[in-house]
Amino acid sequence: MEEIVALYAQDEVPGRVVGTARRSRVRAENLPHAAVKILVRDADGRIYVHRRTKTKDLYPGLHDVWVGGVIAAGEEPLSAAERELAEELGLRGCALRPTMRHWYTDAYTNYLTYAYETLYTPGRHGPIVHQPTEVADGWWLPWRELTAQLSDPRWQFVPDGREHLIRYAAQHPESGGHHP
Repeated sequence: MEEIVALYAQDEVPGRVVGTARRSRVRAENLPHAAVKILVRDADGRIYVHRRTKTKDLYPGLHDVWVGGVIAAGEEPLSAAERELAEELGLRGCALRPTMRHWYTDAYTNYLTYAYETLYTPGRHGPIVHQPTEVADGWWLPWRELTAQLSDPRWQFVPDGREHLIRYAAQHPESGGHHP
């Protein structure tokens, strides 16, 4: 059964659901929808970076720091964020803090971002377990190393994730430190 996605009124923030569509139609027609994005940090302030599988329907094989996905029809953003974190990294019980909400649009996707961050504690949340169809690999990077990697044009990074990180850093100048 194909996922049914909530459609959102274009460019409206905080967001208003105006209909639904199958995921394949959302992708094919670049329809306005909503997605959750979660930045996973550890107690040392490092960011969890992952490489998307080559089978992903959007930006296959590229690097990202945002775990997430589309918001399904009838789903609340926080519930979607908890679901995506559990699906992609096997993490449950993480406290999610909203960080920003904005529209991202390019030639391949068009969505209202509901961004969150969480502090990962291995003893409390267990090991990170990648969903094999979504995440090919993952590792921790300090903020400074992450920003250095992002400045290297050879590092293939998802364009939406790059924009979200720029916005996140601008809104959270303490992002290089031990936050949240």
